[in-house]
Amino acid sequence: MITEKIILAILITASVGAVAGYLGTLMLSKRMSLVGGPLGHITLPGITLALLYGFDVSIGAFATLIFGILLIWFFEKKTKLPTEALTAIVFTSSVAVAFLFLPLEEVEIALIGDISKLTVLTTFASVALSIAAFLVVRKIYKKMVFAAISEDLAKSEQINVDRINLIYLLTVAVVIGLGIRIVGSLLTAAVVAIPAATSKNLTTNMRAYAYGGAIAGGLAGILGIIAHLLFSIPAGLAVIIFSSILFLGSVIFQRNE
Repeated sequence: MITEKIILAILITASVGAVAGYLGTLMLSKRMSLVGGPLGHITLPGITLALLYGFDVSIGAFATLIFGILLIWFFEKKTKLPTEALTAIVFTSSVAVAFLFLPLEEVEIALIGDISKLTVLTTFASVALSIAAFLVVRKIYKKMVFAAISEDLAKSEQINVDRINLIYLLTVAVVIGLGIRIVGSLLTAAVVAIPAATSKNLTTNMRAYAYGGAIAGGLAGILGIIAHLLFSIPAGLAVIIFSSILFLGSVIFQRNE
């Protein structure tokens, strides 16, 4: 029997999975797909506060993640260190702070997510934010790819590289923050990296690659929720498992060069 809870779970995992997969294709193009994991860990202090004081985990995740993203962007401009190095500094500091206060009984929720407390409001807010993030990424996609190839060429074409990098990082923050509810802070890299890699194996041009990532991410979300309902597997783990299965399928049926 299809209940409201099932509909809400499918809506949130399909929409967040799709936009994460779409964004993941851009992150993979910039060789930043693994950054999703450390960024997910930056949310831990916010998740800890949410669990301690009883408010929505996504709100806590967004607050600390956006603060962390702004810190990374600021340090990148000031020091010229690689984004990956600065992300590592900020995320390890965040993890250390979070585990000073995170109750042991709440560790599992923080690390692998929990969709058992979905409401209509939080679901539709997540879907709306997913759509908004998708539209923003689509708007800057070509400029980001161009800047990844050569920042100097991008600047010569009047592209404000610093501004689109900030927009990009804030969009990553939104998508990671949305994914926290589903897969927790531990598995966020997977929701952006695996669908993108799946699409890369099966597509031959940039447009198909980008939308293929969205399809792979959304499909993994739907299949993961079905497995969660049928076999009582934690939803976040099920989503990642099916994402991995789709990737293995793409390896078998990958396009010929």
